Amino acid sequence: MFLSSLEKYNPQLIEYAVKLHQTGEILPDTYVIDLEAIKSNTKKIVTFAKKYQVELLYMTKQFGRNPIVAQAIEKAGIKSAVVVDYREAEMFMHYGLHIGNVGNLVQMPRHLVRSILAYGTKYVTVYSMSNLKYINQIARQLKIKQKVIFKVIGEQDELYPGQVGGLTLTEFAANFAKIISLSNIELVGLTCFPALLFNDSSKKIEPTANLKTVEAVKTIFSEHNYPLKVISLPSATCSASIPLIKKLGGNEGEPGHGLSGTTPLHAESKQPEQPAYCYVSEISHNFRKHGYFYGGGYYRRGHLKNALVFTRKQQYKCKVLPFDDKSIDYYLELDRAYPEGSTVITDFRTQIFVTRSAVAVVDGLQSGNPRLLGLYDSQGRLMPEGVI
Repeated sequence: MFLSSLEKYNPQLIEYAVKLHQTGEILPDTYVIDLEAIKSNTKKIVTFAKKYQVELLYMTKQFGRNPIVAQAIEKAGIKSAVVVDYREAEMFMHYGLHIGNVGNLVQMPRHLVRSILAYGTKYVTVYSMSNLKYINQIARQLKIKQKVIFKVIGEQDELYPGQVGGLTLTEFAANFAKIISLSNIELVGLTCFPALLFNDSSKKIEPTANLKTVEAVKTIFSEHNYPLKVISLPSATCSASIPLIKKLGGNEGEPGHGLSGTTPLHAESKQPEQPAYCYVSEISHNFRKHGYFYGGGYYRRGHLKNALVFTRKQQYKCKVLPFDDKSIDYYLELDRAYPEGSTVITDFRTQIFVTRSAVAVVDGLQSGNPRLLGLYDSQGRLMPEGVI
């Protein structure tokens, strides 16, 4: 999906990733992340966000909850993260990183609420009154007042399977007075998902129908003469979409793929952000005139179509054949046979945290002094010494 953009705008990442593989510093099924590109992309997005007065909370699930990358993003200007789930919250607490929102996609389990609230999170996103009351109870015991955001669902909203949850408009309106009466809760805002999506026809990032629900929730706040401080409009947050967030009345975005220059928009046109990762594999074997390379990092929504194959002396462009989503990606198939042991480079949309891949973090690439900082697993844990 992003291979042509990577070739145009960050060819040095390809070159160094090939070197890492061919010298044995990394094994196949490894994502190589360009830390300098991530830092540069972050600064560009922050510049747009400051101009349009949009708060940013970064996401790390796309690059495997990696602590080195997270620390670099915080230093580059986005001070805290929206963690995708409680496992990511645990990882952030372990590394001393800053949590800006928890519960956005996955609610907190009851036995982690106390430790997360005690550690500190700017916001908690809540899906139900039961969870809200429990959060209020723990916050009262901790003697804190916790800011919360509600996810509210309209009848016609676009919802992704596996991500369903929130109060309906009717439920939110009926419970509003109860919500704002709780002693250790401060209701500060609302969210929906997805609020923005890339349109394949127009080739632009556009609002979804879910924005109608946002407008209805605004009315509920207004009817109660209650301040609405946070309007979170996530998905596809990058330099190009921040003005749209502002135009739609939002004031909070959540860059993830924007930080690595890999939203669908980046596959279609040159954007301020440059591609900042690639996937490295190796030809394992050939069968019936087709080459097979090691998998492990395949993501079924990744739109993986093309690859580059590097032998010691030559480079080839090739097609990756469609993969059956019912199967495990032990291997992925190319349209032709290639010398076994050759390096394979691809670049597609991923969510590294749901893969079994390794993550190699590289710094100094853009300034001409590349070095491998470390190897991590897909959950952000440093791999044991001697394991590549």
